[in-house]
Amino acid sequence: MSVSKAPADRKVILTGDRPTGPLHLGHYVGSLKNRVAYQHEYKQFILVADAQALTDNTDDEGKGRDKVHRNVSEVALDYLAVGIDPDVTTICVQTWLPELTELTFYYLNLVTVARLERNPTVKQEISLRNFERDIPAGFLTYPVSQAADITAFRATLVPVGEDQLPMIEQTNEIARRLNRMAGREILTEAKALVPPIGRLPGIDGKAKMSKSLGNVINISSSPDEIRAAVKKCYTDPLHLKVEDPGHLEGNVAFAYLDAFDEDKEGLQALKDHYVRGGLADSKVKARLEERLQEMLRPMRERREEYAKNPDYVWDMLRAGTERARETVSQTLDDVRSVFVTPGWKK
Repeated sequence: MSVSKAPADRKVILTGDRPTGPLHLGHYVGSLKNRVAYQHEYKQFILVADAQALTDNTDDEGKGRDKVHRNVSEVALDYLAVGIDPDVTTICVQTWLPELTELTFYYLNLVTVARLERNPTVKQEISLRNFERDIPAGFLTYPVSQAADITAFRATLVPVGEDQLPMIEQTNEIARRLNRMAGREILTEAKALVPPIGRLPGIDGKAKMSKSLGNVINISSSPDEIRAAVKKCYTDPLHLKVEDPGHLEGNVAFAYLDAFDEDKEGLQALKDHYVRGGLADSKVKARLEERLQEMLRPMRERREEYAKNPDYVWDMLRAGTERARETVSQTLDDVRSVFVTPGWKK
């Protein structure tokens, strides 16, 4: 495994994913595509957030835990498939860095339960999961764990969607409070980096792609799976006949074409034709399928090649985690100096 080629003086980006299933086109548009570009501009860390995934995937039978464990390598394969270079970007595993857990413990003393419950992102996620008052403590406090991740890596930029902005705000509140306690700047405040393209809708027209809803197209999808998914794509329910004028708003097929069709002039002509009438949904979907097959084919082929050598994938994750430890250990030492009883080191 080569040493990271990213210059040390570049701004630091931290990003990552919960390994709860295969990554899909929503992930690609929202983060993965940008990570491929960012790795050549910034010093980039990608955290496979398996500890955070356990906050709502832990059950007595261990099925949720086992799912998370299985998906660590699957997510890593998706990273390699889209073109993330482990010699440039440091890819690491959250539970392999116990320093993050210790930082989380210290930070829990810097935030109240009431503040966590007011976090809009947490409130929304609790509502989506129907926890009511049966909220796992780990889930309620995951913004603190996220703050530990961001500050541990000295991240100055964190790519997030707009719905995650409250998490960055809470991270910076914790950083400021610790710095005040220390009387000096120990932790760096981070800025959100919101991607230019917003959230991609599910193929069924729902506002969010969700593995649990089955309305996604995975990066690893086969040609047949892509074809079947595109056929199900929500279009315009009022476009009953070919000659009827069509509507673009809420039309998932066109939302995907906006995201993935690089021929913007040809796409605009297609939109104009659809709006004035005379263009069948099947023609729109045929163009979409062609674009997706073309885009995903090389990713799928790369993924299949890497999957033939699972030892390489695990070695890559171990090497990345060891590189990451150099940074997070230094941060932990600095934070310990604020909290730990003096005398623990000679």
